[in-house]
Amino acid sequence: MLPAGPHALLVELADGERAEAFHAELLRRRERGALPGVREIVPGARTVLLDGIEDGTGREGRVPAGRGRARDRLACDLLSWPIPPLRREEQDAVEIPVVYDGPDLEEVAALWGVRADEVPGLHSRTAFRVAFCGFAPGFGYLTGLPERLYVPRRATPRTRVPAGALALAGPYTGVYPRPSPGGWQLIGRMVDPAVLWDPRREPAALLGPGTRVRFVVPEPVPPPRTEPRR
Repeated sequence: MLPAGPHALLVELADGERAEAFHAELLRRRERGALPGVREIVPGARTVLLDGIEDGTGREGRVPAGRGRARDRLACDLLSWPIPPLRREEQDAVEIPVVYDGPDLEEVAALWGVRADEVPGLHSRTAFRVAFCGFAPGFGYLTGLPERLYVPRRATPRTRVPAGALALAGPYTGVYPRPSPGGWQLIGRMVDPAVLWDPRREPAALLGPGTRVRFVVPEPVPPPRTEPRR
């Protein structure tokens, strides 16, 4: 547990699973009013930042005599918290329609030891969860893939990845909300990536930390019926 400036704590966890569980516990406590004085909670890959901790300082930033800083007291309290395992069934999943036709589909299939046409089934049957956000507005780092399906980043990153690209890297899946450079393996594309980030909406990000996600393949539209000629 590390101080981060005068009003924040950076809590380091052993792995991503524990970071998600700790973040979920913070949200539960804040929802029931048991986490006073913390303005922002920002999860990372293996960290959670608690920012804006009210420390009871005076107008000149001095801690009143005989009072400890709220940040330090909270740090001590956190050490005694029991953190229950992550519960993945807490909310309905956001469904994201995708088409599995990415340029790295064959390479990912080879890494998985399957045929390319088996990748969509393996990927879409996975229950994903947004562990944290970053890289670009609206970009969520989704966990859930079993370890045997982890893939490395590309040896040579692309200078431009199109918006909506469905990508894999290490334990994560993500969808690029806007065109940008990128080194993840591209296995498909989202049908409508514009919904990932809308600053006019509250919240602006469709995929916030803790959101459950399921990728779905849209049903093909049947061709219109033609009346037989008489």
